[in-house]
Amino acid sequence: MPPTRADALLLLNEFVTNPSLINHMKAVEAAVRAYARRLGEDEELWGLAGLLHDFDYERWPHPPDHPLKGSEILRQRNYPEEVIYAILSHADYLTDYPRVHLLDKALYACDELTGFIVAVALMRPNGVMDLTAASVMKKLKRKEFARNINRDDIQRGAADLQVDLTDHIQFVVDSLKPLAAEIGIERGWGHSSEVL
Repeated sequence: MPPTRADALLLLNEFVTNPSLINHMKAVEAAVRAYARRLGEDEELWGLAGLLHDFDYERWPHPPDHPLKGSEILRQRNYPEEVIYAILSHADYLTDYPRVHLLDKALYACDELTGFIVAVALMRPNGVMDLTAASVMKKLKRKEFARNINRDDIQRGAADLQVDLTDHIQFVVDSLKPLAAEIGIERGWGHSSEVL
């Protein structure tokens, strides 16, 4: 029997201690699953790729160890090759794994954008709940905001997935709303009980 989401969560708990990294992977999973639903693809398979795409990053943060080390572990644990390939293809420096499948493109398109949306949501009183693509687009133009997030990757991801950037942003924002409380973006930092 192929690994399930429950197996993937156990793997995350084995390899990742940083709650922010776990939340990032859950956010990317939500966005990728939403695209699978929209495109009539396998939601469970796509969800695994989103949930596990950075599971090895904490132990092996430097290229090309991330995600090559993780791919070895996933193969040993019998994860589907489509999931492993998509995870390998999300690293631009691994040129042997071009993004050719729809899953590869969706994962790449959601990865950096999801991180950026979370950063924007954390700065707003109502978090992601009333966030619009227009607000995200304004922040994208401010280079000093979330400067570690590559804007070119966000634009390239939307173009490769052949979706309008504004529509893509709104779609990902909406995909995160059901998960907002779990990953701490239902309210911004100023309203978080953890901060008070």
